[in-house]
Amino acid sequence: MKKMVCKVLAGVSLATVCVMSHAKPSEYADTVYLGENIVTMDPAKPSAEAVAIRDEKIVYVGKKSGVKSVIGDETDVVKLGKQALLPGLIDAHGHFSMVALVADFVNASSPPVGEMESIDDIVEALKQEILVRKPAKGEWIFAYGYDDSLLAENRHPTREDLDKVSKDIPIFMLHVSGHLGAANSAALQAVSVGEGTPNPDGGVFRRFPGTTIPNGVVEEKAAYVFFAVVLAKPDPQTFAKHAISAEQTFAQYGVTTVQDGAAMLPAVQGYRALGQQGLLSVDIGAYPSIALGDGHSHGPEEKQPEVDLDAYIAAYEKAYVGGVRVAGIKLMLDGSPQGRTAWLTEPYNELPEGAEEGYVAYPTSDPVKYKATAKTLLQAGVPIIVHCNGDAAIDLMLDSVEEAFKGQDIPDHRSVIIHAQLMRQDQLERAKKLKVIPSFYSAHPFFWGDWHRKSFGEARASNISPTAAALALDLPFTIHNDSPIVPPDMMRLLWITVNRKTRSGYVLGAHQRIDTYDALHAMTLGAAYQYFEEDTKGSITVGKQADLVILDQNPLETDPDALKDIKVMKTIAKGKTLFSR
Repeated sequence: MKKMVCKVLAGVSLATVCVMSHAKPSEYADTVYLGENIVTMDPAKPSAEAVAIRDEKIVYVGKKSGVKSVIGDETDVVKLGKQALLPGLIDAHGHFSMVALVADFVNASSPPVGEMESIDDIVEALKQEILVRKPAKGEWIFAYGYDDSLLAENRHPTREDLDKVSKDIPIFMLHVSGHLGAANSAALQAVSVGEGTPNPDGGVFRRFPGTTIPNGVVEEKAAYVFFAVVLAKPDPQTFAKHAISAEQTFAQYGVTTVQDGAAMLPAVQGYRALGQQGLLSVDIGAYPSIALGDGHSHGPEEKQPEVDLDAYIAAYEKAYVGGVRVAGIKLMLDGSPQGRTAWLTEPYNELPEGAEEGYVAYPTSDPVKYKATAKTLLQAGVPIIVHCNGDAAIDLMLDSVEEAFKGQDIPDHRSVIIHAQLMRQDQLERAKKLKVIPSFYSAHPFFWGDWHRKSFGEARASNISPTAAALALDLPFTIHNDSPIVPPDMMRLLWITVNRKTRSGYVLGAHQRIDTYDALHAMTLGAAYQYFEEDTKGSITVGKQADLVILDQNPLETDPDALKDIKVMKTIAKGKTLFSR
């Protein structure tokens, strides 16, 4: 019996499509999208007029005329109008756990992420937090996102600044880079850091001038003792609440696959359990982190216990279970360019506090231990993602890959240089030879480009996140936000990558700009390739997972300078709507 189908998807379009259906129930689509701005990111079929999804899969991509046979009584048929349909966006590097964790922290970020313009602003915000929260004895107050490069004082808050908030309640603030922090006197005392505490291997307790007294500012491994407190296991209800909140944070920006780029194995199991209960719908690619060197979270004077690499190798998974897979292992080699702890081969032009001329920063992992660990993992077939901002760190990462596969054809390992900010041309060429993928922290030109010109000089700063150079080499690459360091705003990331404008409006390295399509590829099909998931994600292709995003306009038709203003209207993961405007 012929039946007329007239369906409208609320909140997306007011238009109605009516078609005649003869399809069998098992062939009906759940939803059909019709429009002139369907961007598939599939090289074999770059555009389409219609897309149909059923259950968790894409079942049709093509002409309007061909989709009629999959439309039944219960099919939602949507006319997109001027809106654009794209594959769900993929987070090539971020920290799902940290996005969840900081939900209850004081936001000490400067505009446009937060409202703090001075240390006094932060002090007042922390005082207000204490008045509202009324912490119990021994309870800590945490904040995140402060940026010394943007505060009026152009310096880190010290223990003296934070003692104005409280001398009794422990306070710790995470720097915007995630690699430094600031603590008050009560926090220092709580973790037994004092005048006699030595610097750990791969970290620094900054001191008051002319003394050995810690001033509260901590770098890299020196911050780990505080991270242990920050990362204390929450109760199950709080864990679930934070995880669901983090999923929504990513979904509102069109992200359907998220990375937990320094995951803890217990958290991985927690997210998996939530996914199996139907409480999480994004896919989470988790990379448990292995710290190599002394001064780990057990305390600045204690030795790190031996790592059971067999357990990490056994944890590696090629398929998702409960929406989670352990997709590889995370290793660290240096710090952050905005924190001036990225490990370089040539000295910084402008030095951080307390550094001497010729300062190039330092490795945050023992290079010998790192190489041995990387070799074991790579030879076991486990991809590694390695935090490297400075070119000295990148050299070491590339050396480790070359040595791991010496004397054999290099396999398709797809290990990743995370951030790759100061990657040189010769390193890009070497990465292609070694089948290493750089994931560029392409948000940097806007957020810290003006600061990098001071730190590195014009030539080096203009080549941070060298996307155009990678593209010219046909070197696979991705781009990322590193959330929560900056919010997972994918349209702003797209805008920065295409335009490379700093906060002051200066174009930082016009020669490294790429076009909108290539930048979109880096956060869709290119990112799926990084995860070994290009056969199931990253493009609107029949048989792939129904991960989709609807935008208010087509990025390929948008003025490059207006890309940041594109709105995400709807995010669909595995056929399920996660966010709708």
